[in-house]
Amino acid sequence: MRTEHCFVCGCELEYLDRTKDLICSVCGAKEPGCIRCPHGHYVCEKCHNREMMHVIEDTALNSSSTNPLEIAETIMALRELPMLGCQHAHAAAAALLVAVMNEGSHHVTHMDIEEVVRRTMRQAVGGYCGLTGVCGVVPALGACFSLLLGSKCGRDPEQRLTMKAVTEFSKVVADLTGPSCCKAYVRSCLSAAIPLLKRHAGISLPGRDTAIECRHSARHPHGCRKARCPYYGGNGGGTLEEENENNASCRS
Repeated sequence: MRTEHCFVCGCELEYLDRTKDLICSVCGAKEPGCIRCPHGHYVCEKCHNREMMHVIEDTALNSSSTNPLEIAETIMALRELPMLGCQHAHAAAAALLVAVMNEGSHHVTHMDIEEVVRRTMRQAVGGYCGLTGVCGVVPALGACFSLLLGSKCGRDPEQRLTMKAVTEFSKVVADLTGPSCCKAYVRSCLSAAIPLLKRHAGISLPGRDTAIECRHSARHPHGCRKARCPYYGGNGGGTLEEENENNASCRS
């Protein structure tokens, strides 16, 4: 089983039972955190996600697909993207909104994507899925539904429909947990989002029945669920590095 390692010194990270005030080793900011290395190194959410956010958004926007699962798989295949982490929440949101943008029935702009990113950052925080029971992918797609439906506090039925969608996403995540896997959550929540968008917003996207064979199982730091995961690729599920090397060999 692989482990997650400190960005600063390479030591195995530890997950705290209680949040503590930690100081970012990159920018010096102080914030409550729950993941650090034994030597006290800590990287804040802003520094941890800064570069990856641009990569995720650019990768999504470069796609012409209307299939959010297809866009998400392209993002999750990036070498820069960690196996786990709240970057996946932003990947899910970007994949869904760019698919809607490409589908064309609803006007979605770059500013809309940036708005959803800002909303997601308020609730998708590394390690908090285990501390609060809320995976960041859930509020990320909730933010997408809120934007597309025009939901905000005091509005009905927009807010009610958004909350019902979020409840569905949360159930989908809970059914796949043990241990957690951000990539599985992205896939399952996007699959659940497609019929909900059709029903509540009249947006028709393909992809719910997209066949996916995960190629990242060997990279899971807490141990892949393997046959208990609907996306498990069996013994063929190697590391991303191995997959890229194989692809490079095929092209040479």
